[in-house]
Amino acid sequence: MAEANNSFSEGFILMGISDHPQLEIVFFIVILFSYSLTLVGNSTIILLSCLDARLHTPMYFFLSNLSSLDLAFTTSSVPQMLTNLWGPDKTISYAGCVIQLYVFLWLGATECILLVVMAFDRHVAVCQPLRYTVIVSPRLCWLLAAIAWLGGLSNSMIQSTFTLQLPLCGHRRVDNFLCEVPAMIKLACGDTSLNEAVLNGVCTFFTAVPLSIILISYCSIARAVLKIRSAEGQRKAFNTCLSHLVVVLLFYGSAIYGYLLPAKTSHQGRGKFISLFYSVVTPMVNPLIYTLRNKEVKAALRRLLGKGRELG
Repeated sequence: MAEANNSFSEGFILMGISDHPQLEIVFFIVILFSYSLTLVGNSTIILLSCLDARLHTPMYFFLSNLSSLDLAFTTSSVPQMLTNLWGPDKTISYAGCVIQLYVFLWLGATECILLVVMAFDRHVAVCQPLRYTVIVSPRLCWLLAAIAWLGGLSNSMIQSTFTLQLPLCGHRRVDNFLCEVPAMIKLACGDTSLNEAVLNGVCTFFTAVPLSIILISYCSIARAVLKIRSAEGQRKAFNTCLSHLVVVLLFYGSAIYGYLLPAKTSHQGRGKFISLFYSVVTPMVNPLIYTLRNKEVKAALRRLLGKGRELG
């Protein structure tokens, strides 16, 4: 017990992304560049959604929530990762590890729910366009957003607290670049079968179930799109939903692989890169996916830049 208490005061050692120290500077540059793009891209979407009146719609309300989520999601892990990659110190304090564990799981679970909410918004927009403004009211938008954020927080409070009850027995080396549930379970020296079962059950609920709901809703959307007679109408409806569907597949695919495999049997090196994908790459590409194919966002950006030049 004294050894375990000592590990709490000293914190933990994050083993990092790769076992090859010579690659750390390469990872540092790539991750710093990705993080910079994440900050710029998601901040731009939030700014446009707030400043441009034409984007004051449910779709962009939820998109700005997703961008806010992605900003916080990456910031909960990337600065610490960059610090550890830059120098010889690979430690994180016990309090810092606990905060990272709670926040990372909170935001990850929130994104799972929010993507379902966004699928509901697209389903109503395509399948019931005449009743869209009545069904997806501002009040409902705020309620659904609150459910997503509070649902993710509740999951984190329960699962993270349960994970922290495991006996660590002095183990301080976290074989990952951040403190997340699968990595913390591997530190335990006791029986972790119950924790792994809870992890699989909760992650099934927050990943496989929402993904199934989203895919079913998109089958309904596809049927509605095929009934549209004009090719232009079909193209517009298809483009509206494609960006969200790509984000869904990227996020859920990596999350399911990273969390639903047994914690002690999954290939750790591969698991690190999957964690890196959904914590760094996905938040970076989300703004690109939503802006490159979205004429409204590009038009709003041009209007904002035009106003900036006029004021200058």
